[in-house]
Amino acid sequence: MADAKVIPFDDDRSRSGGGARPARRRTGAGGSGRGDGSAAPVSALPGAQVPEQPGLLSDGSPETGETDGGLRESGPDAVDAGRSPAGGWERRIAGGLAFLRRRVTGDYDVDEFGYDKELTDQVLMSALRPLADKYFRVEVKGIENIPSDGGALIVANHSGTLPLDGLMLQVAVHDNHPAERHLRLLAADLVFHLPVVNELARKAGHTLACAEDAQRLLEMGEIVGVMPEGFKGIGKPFGERYKLQRFGRGGFVSTALRAGTPIVPCSIVGAEEIYPMIGNAKTLARLLGFPYFPITPTFPWLGPLGALPLPTKWTIQFGEPIPTDGYPPEAAEDPMLMFNLTDQVREQIQHTLYKLLVQRRSVFF
Repeated sequence: MADAKVIPFDDDRSRSGGGARPARRRTGAGGSGRGDGSAAPVSALPGAQVPEQPGLLSDGSPETGETDGGLRESGPDAVDAGRSPAGGWERRIAGGLAFLRRRVTGDYDVDEFGYDKELTDQVLMSALRPLADKYFRVEVKGIENIPSDGGALIVANHSGTLPLDGLMLQVAVHDNHPAERHLRLLAADLVFHLPVVNELARKAGHTLACAEDAQRLLEMGEIVGVMPEGFKGIGKPFGERYKLQRFGRGGFVSTALRAGTPIVPCSIVGAEEIYPMIGNAKTLARLLGFPYFPITPTFPWLGPLGALPLPTKWTIQFGEPIPTDGYPPEAAEDPMLMFNLTDQVREQIQHTLYKLLVQRRSVFF
């Protein structure tokens, strides 16, 4: 496959003000030039100010385009010579056309799980980023607790009626980590049974929430995200918000022990209020094959408009990692150890949730 340079749509390296410099003046006041080709000095009338000449420095010496340390910039937005806004748009258009050509011809890579890194970076992340930055205004804390390389398991609380918290967590890790790491989320079976959603989830790097796939990803050095509460967390009533549900049997701890990767607890505040769930139409949920059918103050009363999430203010905090590489290989089969580590992770997430709620000024600000 031929190598191709991928230029992101949001490339902001081109700036305004990068046009050509004005032509230098080569003649003196009388219209005649010096014999050495330099500009003649300008004589000022008594009491008049001398306007700064194009092509001259403030001390009257010819402009060379360099300072003592290198190129002289004309301002904070100075750009390299020859770089212009038109050139930036040309690069974006060329990059977009190259991207479309690769999608049409199939000239792109996906891994064994179906993850399409180029599509995720260029399209999916670009579509989710305004929702995270402008709508929910996600504030990220403790990003330094995620390692710069190697595998790690991020364990987070789950809430919000619809799983937007997982998508916002994915954007938060990629956009705030210095290494721009990608989060590979473990998703429930239902995600991969829904048309369209199934394909997009695979392309975005999500995979089935099973121990085998999670361990393989961790051993490959990936950052894996899991929300052990599952549907019990995301579909709990509004009156039980920020109260963690049961974390299952601790399967995620066993996976981390086998892979020898750290566990990073993660607490998400703000997702509980985007769809306040005040009721559950269980009969309709069974007919549709859903674990629950939410009733909120706006849905289904307002129709499609009721599906719009409330613009709450989010905070995502990553806690101190819990190492697992110091345990022997047989530790993954020790039920008491798994119970203790699971309880430790759960308590750390719950404690951080309470602390963030106390610090929060408002649900929306």
